[in-house]
Amino acid sequence: MASSTPDLAERRSRVIAAREALAGLDDVLHEASGAELAELMGLVDDLAAAGSAARVTVAVEATRRGEAAGSEVQAWVRENARSLRQGGAASVARIAVDVAAATGLTGAAPEACSPIGIVWNAVRLGRVEAGTGCAVLREARRLDPLLRTEAVPTVTSALVDLAERWGPSMMRRLRPQLLAEHGHDGALDDLQQRLASAARLSMPHVESGDLTEYQLWMTPEQAATLEAAIGPSSAPAPNGETGEPDLRPAGQRRVEALTELCRAASTTAAEAAGDPSVAGAVLHVGVDLADLEARIGAGEVIGSVADGTIVSPETLRQIACDAAVIPYVLGSAGEVLDVGRLARLFTRAQRRLLRLRDRGCTYPGCTSPPDRARAHHVRHWADGGATDVANAALLCQRHHTTVHRRRLWAQVRERRDDRGRSVVWDLTDGSYDRALTRLPNGPPCAADPGRGHPRHPDGHDRAA
Repeated sequence: MASSTPDLAERRSRVIAAREALAGLDDVLHEASGAELAELMGLVDDLAAAGSAARVTVAVEATRRGEAAGSEVQAWVRENARSLRQGGAASVARIAVDVAAATGLTGAAPEACSPIGIVWNAVRLGRVEAGTGCAVLREARRLDPLLRTEAVPTVTSALVDLAERWGPSMMRRLRPQLLAEHGHDGALDDLQQRLASAARLSMPHVESGDLTEYQLWMTPEQAATLEAAIGPSSAPAPNGETGEPDLRPAGQRRVEALTELCRAASTTAAEAAGDPSVAGAVLHVGVDLADLEARIGAGEVIGSVADGTIVSPETLRQIACDAAVIPYVLGSAGEVLDVGRLARLFTRAQRRLLRLRDRGCTYPGCTSPPDRARAHHVRHWADGGATDVANAALLCQRHHTTVHRRRLWAQVRERRDDRGRSVVWDLTDGSYDRALTRLPNGPPCAADPGRGHPRHPDGHDRAA
């Protein structure tokens, strides 16, 4: 004899029984084998999906009956579905309101081929959560004016399939492909034009002594161009020769790759303009020279969007290797005693000699080409290091930072050694400081007591 369809009372009792079964499940899980655990996970997931779908159908029925209406539906959902107070009530309410509006008081399902009908069918069957269903509806409504009328059901169904399998992000990523296949003539071009006008790079939000925040929105073409440029440079690069792993997080690798790309573009522009210094940047910094040489205190950026940003002396030393840092040497009362010059920067001819000699980054095991390397003062600029080839070594940005952070010294040879090296690095932490004490003239002084005026940061005295 065929069983009759369970009525409301029987279904309610089954729901209570399922809830009670789940309540004590953790007490008996130790009895399950590995295969049984996998099976249980699938069963519980099916039950959770069915429960999520049933929750939306209950909200739809309440909305149709007028138990709640409009903005009150979300409050009704939050009051009666306690778990949704943590998030998700708005999506359930949105689906309920849209379905009720599409069917009125008839209780019939929305038109099967309409976007709301397609989404509602997926939600009530537990294929997608209410939040994902709302995301599909938003995307379908955004695409609707750009689609051929007969393609709307096809595209909406495709969006549901994509969201069910991969989530809303993949659904949005395939928007151009859907438009190319199902849009009006020129729809994709129109979308790209609108995107281009909306793309933007924010002004920096500068926090002195902290990270500077930018916000960037790009068109697909712009994003593809950027990724093609920084992708290869941002891959992890463990050092096979020294055995050093690349411990930089992915975000750090990407921002360093972007910085290097900008630096290379700046250098190219400077070379094209005939700038003999080929400066990577121009930075005006107020700093007490004695603090800079002793690596204490700090410098303050002057006259740019980053005005007032505090820069540590060691960071300033690193920038000073290849950026046009103009130091404003300050007295005890904050008065400007001296304004620096750019004579310390490596000339184009010197950089060409370094490219020929070093053939790329000189850090052991690094294979970065010369186009991605910068000239580093082996004896730092602030310590009286001369700006000549005998005091220079090419370093990529990553290892330039490493050399300054670990304070490493290098020996620059007139002739290559038996391994073909013109620059030999001492990778012992603090080797720079030990080498500096052994030099005949030692660390420089902040001022020349014989003349009574500041010693210029390029290592030469200068009248005030």
